[in-house]
Amino acid sequence: MSTARDVVITGMGATTPLGGDVASTWDAALAGRSGARTLDNDWAEKYEIPVSFAAQLAVRPDEVLPRPEIKRMDPSAQFAMIAAREAWADAGAPEVEPERLGTVVSSGIGGIWTTLDAWDTLRAKGARRVLPMTVPMLMPNSPAAYVELELGARAGAHALVSACASGAEAIGYGIEMIRSGRADVVVAGGTEAAIHPMPLAAFAASRTLSTRNADPAGASRPYDVDRDGFVLGEGAGIVVLESAEHAAARGARVYARAAGVGLTADGYHMTSPEPEGRGQIAAVRAALADSQVAAADVVHVNAHATSTVVGDLIEARSVRAVLGEQADHVALSATKSMTGHLLGGAGAVETIFTVLALHERTAPPTINVDNPDPELVLDLAREPRQLPQGPIAAVNNSFGFGGHNVALVLTTP
Repeated sequence: MSTARDVVITGMGATTPLGGDVASTWDAALAGRSGARTLDNDWAEKYEIPVSFAAQLAVRPDEVLPRPEIKRMDPSAQFAMIAAREAWADAGAPEVEPERLGTVVSSGIGGIWTTLDAWDTLRAKGARRVLPMTVPMLMPNSPAAYVELELGARAGAHALVSACASGAEAIGYGIEMIRSGRADVVVAGGTEAAIHPMPLAAFAASRTLSTRNADPAGASRPYDVDRDGFVLGEGAGIVVLESAEHAAARGARVYARAAGVGLTADGYHMTSPEPEGRGQIAAVRAALADSQVAAADVVHVNAHATSTVVGDLIEARSVRAVLGEQADHVALSATKSMTGHLLGGAGAVETIFTVLALHERTAPPTINVDNPDPELVLDLAREPRQLPQGPIAAVNNSFGFGGHNVALVLTTP
């Protein structure tokens, strides 16, 4: 039975490499489609970047947003606005006092398109040609602020930055805003628009990207023995979090309970996960304890699993360490195999996947696993997997450069 301090999810919105909204994204995921494709520009050749593909949005913002909004927003804010409007409508546009409504929308990198375009303009054309809106557009809190302004939210507008864990941590912070009594409704999630030649070149230089230029759709292959790095993606995911009391009072549809949050740091290395997975283990355990969910009730894990050689197995062993024998009965999904890695948007989109897995009792597949790594110690869902009836729980893992670890526990209502 829910209590007044319980937090539920009543709305969801997304724009991803698989679709321009939640429904099309979910349908594509269940069908096992990849959003990765060859880039339609000359970046790779012009700048000698060894990677010529990425997972770009399925529906471009200029097909959805009016031109004046496009001109005053960085793409990261554009993506967030599209997802936030869908989520708000999906929740039924709840009536809530502005002072009881908050926003938490994060990005791992922020307005990099605006930053680098303005620098190019300054160098080529001088200071007079730099746009007056450049700073508001490049600020990492810009997406959160635009959503706040859109909804008239006054309980707070926050933008946590924790690299690839940013979207999940934003949702965790939103949960705490409601639990603490600061807000009744919080619009939370993550966004990223970093498919630009500079970050593409930088990630390639760090040798974290797949170089399967001849096969973009098959490049992201978590847990496959031939995995060689992640696929850079873009997009946004937003959820509407609401106190259970507020949702019940207005008769809202509830997708899932946002039951637990676990946050830790590795204290180990800027880009490499701690080899024993101690921080990851602690985050999942903390989320389970926070949710008062037993490991035996977990039936699904949406893994961070980016398709890197080292990271995938550290996470798998960490999940096994927490769940023990229950791990044999848990459907593991690595949805970055389809979306690519959305960086700051990843954890939020994957939270939506986790919610839908519970809501529809179906774990999405992991594609491109032709030869499963023999060291994988979990049950990988390579096809859509039916989840059991009755009260069930799921875990969504998100990790980021700097040693950030975020685990969210979600349950059926």
